[in-house]
Amino acid sequence: MAYRVIVIEDDPDMLDDMIAALRRSPDFEVAATYKNGNSAINPSSMFRPDLFLLNAEDDENLDMVDDFVEKFPGAYILGTMTQWDPIIAQKALEGGATGCIIKPFVAKEILEYIQLYTVRGQHKPAKLISFFSPKGRAGRTTLAAILALLIAEKTGERVALIDADLQFGDLPIFFDLEPKRTVVDATQDIKLLTPVSFAPYFYPIKEGVFLLSSPERPEYAELVAPESLTEVVMMSENIFRYVLVDLPAGFNPLALNVCRISDVVFVTTMINSGFEVKHAKKTMEMFEQQRDDRRRVYTVFTRVNPFTEENRQKIADQLGYPVDVMIPNEYKMISVANSGRLAQGLPEDTLLMKSISDMADKIIAAGR
Repeated sequence: MAYRVIVIEDDPDMLDDMIAALRRSPDFEVAATYKNGNSAINPSSMFRPDLFLLNAEDDENLDMVDDFVEKFPGAYILGTMTQWDPIIAQKALEGGATGCIIKPFVAKEILEYIQLYTVRGQHKPAKLISFFSPKGRAGRTTLAAILALLIAEKTGERVALIDADLQFGDLPIFFDLEPKRTVVDATQDIKLLTPVSFAPYFYPIKEGVFLLSSPERPEYAELVAPESLTEVVMMSENIFRYVLVDLPAGFNPLALNVCRISDVVFVTTMINSGFEVKHAKKTMEMFEQQRDDRRRVYTVFTRVNPFTEENRQKIADQLGYPVDVMIPNEYKMISVANSGRLAQGLPEDTLLMKSISDMADKIIAAGR
């Protein structure tokens, strides 16, 4: 059965191209066209539309996305734009749109976009989560990887892992992968990509979990501009419901850019000696200076021993901030990760897994 389509477009030439593309396909039936959202929203009801193609480059149309979602809850709503704009795409998702598409297009592309956005998950903005640590060997990468697997399993929605530790990223090793494309390729190509053409850059790890790999060699990190990585992360939000970014240790332009656009930053620190708490304290003070009411910064301490509330309070007193998450030591998990078997099954019924599972539950609850 063909989609009944409402096209909202004020450029006559573009409108003619879009209608011609739709009419060449048996999958679409053009029910009506309108110049703007205000003139379309009420009369469209008589056509019982399945799909809206709405010019999202018009600010008034973009502001009306949530009105169309409320009035036509069963219809797909695709914002259209002449070139990819991550800000427009983000606003469309915030309004509840299915996603965005580049115009002009051929009918096959519409079907590809609908399929991509349908398997993504709920028509809501992605949850962008960054994992930051003051220094290396904090358990940051292992935590991000396990959380990605658990979130996908618990929600059935698509989860991306982006290995932005450009010089020494370990995520491909954790999953025993040798992806042909990496974050370097993505940042080099991003200006030419759309969500549909970008999706193959992610390598499937397990059902619902996909990896954008770190570079093969440390020196390739110099090829990644912080601004390009930010664009890569923002486009990923249109393909995946959850985007988890493993950042390099320490403050640098790349990490700061990604943290700036993140919904959540987990400052991850391994307990080994007193110095780690001091480093974490300095880190939290840095984020405090860059206060953003939208972003939430949480502290995570790994390899905590003894794993007690008394020790949590002791660390918090030294830190000067609450200890939001404690992760106990678990050598078996480290062995599984280092062997490349992380996607083949997580050890169950351990205190470590319960702690990370509780984290996943809180992330999911906040994303609903």
